[in-house]
Amino acid sequence: MNGPQGKESFKPYVPATTQMKELTFKSLLLGMILAVVLGAANAYLGLKAGMTVAATFPAAVIAMAILRAFKGTILEENMARTTGAVGEALAAGAIFTIPAFVLAGVWTEFDYLKSTLLMLIGGNLGVLFVVLLRRTLILDETLPYPESKACAEIVKAGQGGQSGAKYVFGAMGLAAVIEFFKNENGLRIIKDSVSGFFDLHASKISLLNSESRVIETVNQAGEQIRGELGFKGGLFLQSPASSPAFLGVGYIIGFRLAAITFSGGVFGWLFLMPLVLFLMSGQLDVFAESFGWSTIAKTTYSATVKPIAVGGMLVGAFYTLFSMRSKLFSGIARGFQDLGKAKKKADSQAIERTDKDAPFNLILIGLGILILCMVILYQTFSNNLGAAVLATVVMSIAGFVFAAVAGYLVGVIGSSSNPISGLTLSTLLIAAVLMVLVGMKGDPGVAAVLAVASVVCCVAGVAGDMMQDWKVGYLLGGTPWKMQIGEMLGVTAAAFVLVLPLMWLHQANGIGSEALPAPQAGLMAMMAKGIVGGEMAWPLVIAGMFFAIALILIGAPSPMLISVGMYLPFNTTFAIFIGGLIKYALDRTAMKYTSDENKLENVQNTGLLLASGFVAGEALTGILLAALVVSNIHLMDMFGFSQDFSGFWWLGIVIFVILAYVLIKFPISRMLSENKKVNV
Repeated sequence: MNGPQGKESFKPYVPATTQMKELTFKSLLLGMILAVVLGAANAYLGLKAGMTVAATFPAAVIAMAILRAFKGTILEENMARTTGAVGEALAAGAIFTIPAFVLAGVWTEFDYLKSTLLMLIGGNLGVLFVVLLRRTLILDETLPYPESKACAEIVKAGQGGQSGAKYVFGAMGLAAVIEFFKNENGLRIIKDSVSGFFDLHASKISLLNSESRVIETVNQAGEQIRGELGFKGGLFLQSPASSPAFLGVGYIIGFRLAAITFSGGVFGWLFLMPLVLFLMSGQLDVFAESFGWSTIAKTTYSATVKPIAVGGMLVGAFYTLFSMRSKLFSGIARGFQDLGKAKKKADSQAIERTDKDAPFNLILIGLGILILCMVILYQTFSNNLGAAVLATVVMSIAGFVFAAVAGYLVGVIGSSSNPISGLTLSTLLIAAVLMVLVGMKGDPGVAAVLAVASVVCCVAGVAGDMMQDWKVGYLLGGTPWKMQIGEMLGVTAAAFVLVLPLMWLHQANGIGSEALPAPQAGLMAMMAKGIVGGEMAWPLVIAGMFFAIALILIGAPSPMLISVGMYLPFNTTFAIFIGGLIKYALDRTAMKYTSDENKLENVQNTGLLLASGFVAGEALTGILLAALVVSNIHLMDMFGFSQDFSGFWWLGIVIFVILAYVLIKFPISRMLSENKKVNV
């Protein structure tokens, strides 16, 4: 059946006529705590790896485990999951844009109040915008909602007592211990990765004329110069980072996407970087004598290859949107159509519990208040009322359009593949051009552009996540207006706290450094400064744009992901690739035991919970250790460790073996143990 799904054809897990505890203090409190914790974890991951992972699955499992001890209902568990999962969505919007204020030099350090207000307004706008779109998108059977249906099945299965929480918490504990002994702010005895510069010795290139003779000339001093140039060659190689989070990311995105990301690292570090060093060796020799070739390789990479990667990300983002153009236009058209439908449905008196949204008039009032707040906030960035009004208009239109697009795309491909960075970049470029046209230049213009992009990024992230969560709630029998209240509370809690880990991480490690490269924020900062501030290495950026165009012409998969792989440190993409290999090994191993799709899905879900635990455990530990450094507590000094000691490299190999064993052994063991129970 195409089109909206009829009520008589679907029965939720909890019927609409059933009255059950749902919007309770314990469910909201747990959800708000999860929003903060999972949001902080994904903020850390986004800054390090340039991507976030959906929090719906771990939030569902944790909510089931904790609320079961307090005799919580399935709808209370759904409320806690919905409220908690929004933290990851808000974090994705925040880390892609707010660090750009620091990277662009607009802020010398994070502005807590302005950052919080950007997230608070953007996140709540995302919730209110998609309330207007909920019914049509949720009831449309043509939208598969793959992640939503999988999460709903996990929750249903958890009602029998097997929630899988032990896998999440166990993986979090293991990752936390590893990070504590690996992080430079902890008791570092595990060497994260091994790197070195491999000298390929000197080479000569002779310039020949048409007669194959070496060109000679005489300079102004009368000295004869032969056309022979000396160059020094070499490779800067790194082992994969022994990081539970990176392996978890690679496992979650799968072998193919992990390999695509790693291909960018190979192209940047093992092709472009040796070429750059070879051609620039004459100029770099004097610096290498003082700092060493490894240091020179890293700094040269940031100055030359990263702008090329930015150009690739720019074209890759727009190509991603172009490849989805039919879905994008469908989402935009559907969004405007649903405005009238939402008003008509809201006026109806006969609305079942499972189909009741927040009052339509209150939604419009809330939108009006938030948009007015944006005018005031943008005024503080631009110091120009006209520019503030223009920025608010751009934000409002782009926000609603991209909320519709994000909601629609999540229904098609899931929130993990929601292209919010591409949507945000589109908004940023539009806002930047408009700011230039109205005469806004310099730091105020850059700040205004980034402020617009920040709000729209938060809107798109939250809108997509909300549609995914509402679909889960629809399948389970949740009450929409109650879930909407939970989501706004989750956004509010996360907005007030998420700036703190960003501040701690920046003070302890430096956002934009090798430890926290923040690729999307770097892209936003470079584009805003390049257009408004007139500062950009355009030759390198344009070269990267043509590189991405070449990838598109040959049909290469995901030019955007390849460019992100070029931007990230090589040991990061290498570790993500190892995680993808582990996922591939697990899939092949599981297929040797069974071909039953339900059993294979059980294996996938168990591995997903373990990988999510690895991500959360490492990220939260990294944030806590950064907070200790900000508090002037240095564990290495307290326990008598030398700051020069970087750990034992062989322990990194042990960590890889342990993590691979856990990610393969436990999913297979769980499947086999459940098979025995069925046979008995």
